Amino acid sequence: MTPTLFFINIIGGVSLLLYGLRLVRLGVTRGFGVSLRKVLERGTKNRFLSLFSGLIVTMFLQSSTATTMLISGFVGRGLITVVAGLAVILGADIGTTLVAQLLVFDVSWLAPLLIAVGYFLHSSTSNTGRRKQFGRMFLGLGMMLMALSWIKMSALPLRESGDLPILLHALENDPLMGLFVAILLTWIVHSSLAVVLLVASFFGAGLIPLDLAALLVLGANIGNVIAPMMAARGDHADAQRIPVGNLVMRIIGVALVFPFLPYLMELLISYVGEDERMIIHFHTAFNVGLAIIFLPLIGFIAPLTASFVPETLKSKDKSAPLYLNEKDVEAPSLALIGASRETLRLADMTENMVKTCMKALVNNDIRALNRVKKMDDQIDILYKKIKHYMARMAQTAMTEEEGDRHFQTLTFATNLEHIGDIVDKNLIPVVQRKIKDQKQFSKAGFKEISALFEMVLSSVKLAQSVYISNDLVLARQMIEDKGIIKRAETKTNRAHMRRITDQVPEALDTSSLHMDLTRDLRRINSLITSVAYPIVDRESEREKNDTAGT
Repeated sequence: MTPTLFFINIIGGVSLLLYGLRLVRLGVTRGFGVSLRKVLERGTKNRFLSLFSGLIVTMFLQSSTATTMLISGFVGRGLITVVAGLAVILGADIGTTLVAQLLVFDVSWLAPLLIAVGYFLHSSTSNTGRRKQFGRMFLGLGMMLMALSWIKMSALPLRESGDLPILLHALENDPLMGLFVAILLTWIVHSSLAVVLLVASFFGAGLIPLDLAALLVLGANIGNVIAPMMAARGDHADAQRIPVGNLVMRIIGVALVFPFLPYLMELLISYVGEDERMIIHFHTAFNVGLAIIFLPLIGFIAPLTASFVPETLKSKDKSAPLYLNEKDVEAPSLALIGASRETLRLADMTENMVKTCMKALVNNDIRALNRVKKMDDQIDILYKKIKHYMARMAQTAMTEEEGDRHFQTLTFATNLEHIGDIVDKNLIPVVQRKIKDQKQFSKAGFKEISALFEMVLSSVKLAQSVYISNDLVLARQMIEDKGIIKRAETKTNRAHMRRITDQVPEALDTSSLHMDLTRDLRRINSLITSVAYPIVDRESEREKNDTAGT
């Protein structure tokens, strides 16, 4: 085999391995993303649970890089601490070695069967949701097994090559260069699992000596951290500290192992023999050793990372999204969590906008109105970012439940933005006219308008609870409150007309202002109440189906 043909075969095999790995990770994330997230959230109460949860999640994701990125996001959002995040990462690194232990078995005969089953599950129109994701996972596993077999077969002829020993001799004589090559390769392919399996395949085929293979494995363990570090750039400082802390632990671990590498390999040979599984065993032993050494010391490592990644000043721009993680877009179950939290921020901003407008009305405060206008600009910008994020999310396959939540979130965010427009284009001009013309409502009229404002503000607060919980009781309460607010509007308008009939001077002077305010407040309530109807409709549909079934 010519060198050109060899490299084409190896590149093709590695590409197929990486694509298979991506399919498995994508299937697991889309099918079980919420479950994995719950495992991580519930399994971080102490260091040992954190380590175990990281191990379990990574065995499913088949990538410690993916787990590191996921955990960095959680830490950056304040869901777990840096200490717990580092413990999860130690477990994740062990988890990826266990995946390698399974894949190194010669079960290439399973590849065609897995691909056939995966294709059937993934392409069948009758199979949706998790079945489709299982199909994606089977396809990925089959491709990975086929790729490993392909790489081994392509590498066998090189044992007779006269050029290969020259290259390998250069790497053996320059260990730092060997480490650098492995680090660079792992960063390029974004997967230490793929590199370690490749090194094991080359060692099993007799292409590289034992000491060099072990050295390349150590390099892969360092290179595995570079991609998460680069991905975390620009994130919250705590998010960046997770991959930095992992890098610190790995560099220290490699520095401790490096001087004793020949003796460690001899010890390993005496226990497990000299075959490709030995490389995987060494990979596992290194990561287990890191966990044993650093799990008790994480309390010291976490503050150390703060010196490498100092706290950054928080942005004062409220229109900047805090929870929209671009890396989650391909996993709707995770992306929807961020979009939901961002939409709740939008709801808080909208509530504050209505509240500030009310204060401006009460106190004749023109400066408060200027703040309200600025709030509307921030709401518009943030809404556009949420909308674009959700548009990208819509391009991925979603389960029926995810599709419903996606629609609910986008509808709620859109209605919140419409409320901001009503305040900006309708309520603000009314308050400006009142202040500019120095108009005064009658005591009774002002009391009625203030009460209506308070009722609408309460409905905005309640809408957030309904959106978070999908609680049927709260949803029904909100719809009932809409009727109460509508009756209150009718009542205050009739009372206002009686005051006009009675020739009350303030009522005559503020008639158009009064009617405009009550109308726009009811419109705000109608928009915000729309979040409750899908919940009530689903329950009605369920009751109808139950009745039909009996």
